[in-house]
Amino acid sequence: MNKDLPDVASNETSAIRTPLEWVGMSRIDLPLQLSEPGCPGPVHAVVDALVNLPGVTVKGIHMSRIYSMLDQTSRLETVVPGDLRTLLERMIDSHQDCHTDGARVALEFSLLSRRPALRSSDLAGWKAYPVQLEARLERGSFSLSASVQVEYSSTCPCSAALSRQLIADGFRSAFPEDTGLKSEDVAVWLEQHATLATPHSQRSEACVSVNIPASARDFGLMALIDQIEAILATPVQTAVKRVDEQAFASLNGQNLMYVEDAARRIQSALSGRYDNLHTHVRHLESLHSHDAVATASAEYQGSR
Repeated sequence: MNKDLPDVASNETSAIRTPLEWVGMSRIDLPLQLSEPGCPGPVHAVVDALVNLPGVTVKGIHMSRIYSMLDQTSRLETVVPGDLRTLLERMIDSHQDCHTDGARVALEFSLLSRRPALRSSDLAGWKAYPVQLEARLERGSFSLSASVQVEYSSTCPCSAALSRQLIADGFRSAFPEDTGLKSEDVAVWLEQHATLATPHSQRSEACVSVNIPASARDFGLMALIDQIEAILATPVQTAVKRVDEQAFASLNGQNLMYVEDAARRIQSALSGRYDNLHTHVRHLESLHSHDAVATASAEYQGSR
């Protein structure tokens, strides 16, 4: 039926004979089912899918073939790392007439996980974790990387020390020496004046990237997220009552950290567990209009 329709990509050659590193499609909407504990339902992934184009005379690649392969992947019961490799192999095989020997896919989505409150056993809420996956197959070499983002609260150590000094000065002013102070007197004063000065804290972001082994049976995204939240100890909360808010305040007080502290905590705790570990943290400052950032990588540490 379609034999008379023109096919410029197949029947014409490129006038400018230059190889292209990547050609394909960007921002394709795709539902994918992943096996991640506590994350029900498919994720809405936004996908880039590309192949290289070494053939200098080839006018264009076969984008419809790639799209069809992505659609078939979206219908899998569960997508695992091996499925991404299979997808890349099929993308390359379908472009042999283009002399293609490399393909890559990049996926962006959020994992939605139900998180319990810190103290209220009957309380929980949903939290979204942004994720990026990138898979490459180049000249037979497969690589897969994952990047997850976790929000947490950070309280400035310097601000805390300055606040404690002001409170101590206020206490000395209220209670000169030899006043026969009782513990109850101290408790009453603290209840009224312990917020004479308060340290500043802010919502913060940790973005951690790792390589996933080609032989992995799953992506292990929630396992990585859980580790990061445990390391930082102050992940942002969902639904809270006063008892949960008080517990959160306690966690912040016990985990004062600069942006440098947060980056070092993550990098130190996860080193040896993952290959090509890279950490980037950002504190969305409440004191300044600018942010504080820190980056650490296994490659940089190995070069020192």
